[in-house]
Amino acid sequence: MIPAWENGKLKPVEKLDAHVRGLKHKAVSVFVINRGRVLIQQRAMGKYHTPGLWANTCCTHPEWDEDPTDCAMRRLDEELGIKGLYPSHRDQIEYRADVGGGLIEHEVVEVFVADAPNNLVVKPNPEEVMDTRWVDFYELSADVARHPAQYTPWLRIYLQDHTAAIFGDLLRAV
Repeated sequence: MIPAWENGKLKPVEKLDAHVRGLKHKAVSVFVINRGRVLIQQRAMGKYHTPGLWANTCCTHPEWDEDPTDCAMRRLDEELGIKGLYPSHRDQIEYRADVGGGLIEHEVVEVFVADAPNNLVVKPNPEEVMDTRWVDFYELSADVARHPAQYTPWLRIYLQDHTAAIFGDLLRAV
């Protein structure tokens, strides 16, 4: 069950049902950054939407009444085995995107960024993540523009419409 708005009221809804019906629902996205590079993940082939596509470090739907920061930290661990990072909140972003198979993501996303040390240990959960890689922010932006079909709709939206809000500090530092 995820927190979703139905008839203007927030209530618990089955995740798949929210995506089939295109209901607006809560979400969390995290970008882990190290020296101008962003950790991205390739979604596992068993995911029910956008399998095999590259996405931001991690994302999820919070549990009912779960604090967004706690959710971000939980998901870093569940998807990537990352512990000990303390993400900072950057923005709240709402988007609606077709993710294929008749499913719609209509999310109100709390977006977080976490600075990673050089020795960050990443142990992807194979049920969630096929692969990971560190990529320079500018190279990532250029590759998404050249090959959009290789990336999730939400990552494309974040880079196209919300770069300054999410990556402003990074852009000023590089």
